[in-house]
Amino acid sequence: MNCAPLSRFIRTGNHYLRAAFLLLGVIGLSACQAPSSNSPLTRTLMVSGKGEVHIPTTLTQVQLGVEVQNQTAEAVQQQVAQRSQAVVKLLQSRQVEKLETTGIRLSPQYSYKDGEQSIKGYSGANMVSFRMPTDKVGTLLDDAVKAGATRIDSVSFAASDEAIATAQQDAIREATAKAKTQVSAALEALGLQQREILNVQVMGGNQMPPPMPMAIAGELTQNAKVPTPIIGGEQEVAAIVTLQVRY
Repeated sequence: MNCAPLSRFIRTGNHYLRAAFLLLGVIGLSACQAPSSNSPLTRTLMVSGKGEVHIPTTLTQVQLGVEVQNQTAEAVQQQVAQRSQAVVKLLQSRQVEKLETTGIRLSPQYSYKDGEQSIKGYSGANMVSFRMPTDKVGTLLDDAVKAGATRIDSVSFAASDEAIATAQQDAIREATAKAKTQVSAALEALGLQQREILNVQVMGGNQMPPPMPMAIAGELTQNAKVPTPIIGGEQEVAAIVTLQVRY
């Protein structure tokens, strides 16, 4: 850019014009400076790696309870309360973990005749959930039915908190190693060199086996001579590590 001196356009002897000259001279000097073309460009590569660890499930989460039908609401409520109390006492004596009530229900049952609706009775239920070692669940389920339980709604499996925490660390290490291997392979194939890691993102989670629904009638199980078999599985613990690398 060709910037001619501004003084030739200004007559001397006028201090106001001199002040204007100084101001315009500064602006002109800034306009004459071209931006640097040597500013470095930040070139980055982002790569993700996934780590997976499978660990055995040693704990079982169970939901079971009592369901009763009778002619009156009061009778249903009393029978549900008596049976539920016996079941809860049994569970407490076996020192199960995380015992809690998950639902209480009392509702009328209707019949229809000649287009008219009438109440034929009532149905009530009290449901609880708990967790305990898998190798003890089968016998406990049989004893719970004998104590008064009439419903076993679901059984799901999980590893212990300590095992999950250890597996998460292993999954993160595996995911990081895979991400670094991919970075090295990509840059080597392009003839580039890694300079530094600018950012690291870690996403972790674990997948539990799906719950196993069960429907066990009390009348059938009370006479069973063989304990109910409960077999756990494996739990997957996964982590994803994303690296942002400057090259």
